[in-house]
Amino acid sequence: MHEIIMSLIAGLIVGVVFTLIKLPIPAPPVFSAICGIIGVWGGMKLVQLFI
Repeated sequence: MHEIIMSLIAGLIVGVVFTLIKLPIPAPPVFSAICGIIGVWGGMKLVQLFI
């Protein structure tokens, strides 16, 4: 859980900094792309579970 909280805080900081200096956010801007990333992670976890 600690790792998730630290990742969220780091992401928030990066989002704020990039927005303040008017750079594009280094993340997919649409929900479907985020779901794709979650799917890739889920596939990795399935393989780790069975292998």
